[in-house]
Amino acid sequence: MTEAIEHRAQCTGELDGDRDVEAVVRPEGAVYVAVVVAQDAGVDLLGVVGAVLVNSFGTQWFDTWLPSGYTATWYGEAWRQYALFDVILVTLEVSALVVGLSLLIGAPAAYVLARRDFPGKRLLYLVFLLPILMPPITYGIPLATVLYKYGLAGNLSGVVLANLVPSVPFVILTMTPFLEQVDPRLEDAARMCGASTRAVFLRILAPLLVPGLLAASILVLVRTVGMFELTFLTAGPDSQTLVVKLYNTMSSAGIRAQQSIDAMAVIYTSMMLVLVVVALRFINPTQLVARVKEDTDS
Repeated sequence: MTEAIEHRAQCTGELDGDRDVEAVVRPEGAVYVAVVVAQDAGVDLLGVVGAVLVNSFGTQWFDTWLPSGYTATWYGEAWRQYALFDVILVTLEVSALVVGLSLLIGAPAAYVLARRDFPGKRLLYLVFLLPILMPPITYGIPLATVLYKYGLAGNLSGVVLANLVPSVPFVILTMTPFLEQVDPRLEDAARMCGASTRAVFLRILAPLLVPGLLAASILVLVRTVGMFELTFLTAGPDSQTLVVKLYNTMSSAGIRAQQSIDAMAVIYTSMMLVLVVVALRFINPTQLVARVKEDTDS
């Protein structure tokens, strides 16, 4: 009799211990836990970023809640001491070269994958996915070894070549859905009217693919500016991007003002935030979904 009463209480949630278990098992409880965890992570991230931002303007900050004074001179000191103008210039050069070469290689490859069916196509997609899915350090060390062996690392060309490995597949996988959304009959009609292959690409496909090219360019730009592993493994003293320069400044020997390092970190974070905002402004995520091919068996 007692066991029957306890079983009924468990089913109705009348036992105090089972109420907590039920709250966790229910979907509402799971959502609540996820929200709490996300809020905690957001607060922690905001605290770290806020501390770095405040310290970059502080004169002294030791055992108080806030710095004893504020100044913006640390940004000027960081700009001069770490030669940030040259570092940002190298970052822009690397990013521009990687974006341009990735589009030149990736766009034609994406066209072939979108328009042609051939044996091993799925396997080729898997090969393109590997540099994106795998951590860069897993293939970055062998890649850097090969580049150093042939004298291609330690300079700007080595950094560009290393960043092309994940960037070209990224362009291919980004451009393929845009190409699949373009009706192939437009190309056939242009060729029937006497248009050459070059004219079809420049006058038919290029205007239609501007959103895709822009999306791929911005995404590769964000990825290249934020790429640390491959750039760190292949960069030389004069080919360091901003993220690598920031790491080397923090880890190298010597005494430096923490405020100037935090000022460099704020500059890097601001650059990345601007790129992310631009990417979200010009990229429509719904266009990155491949078009469902219509069934021709009718």
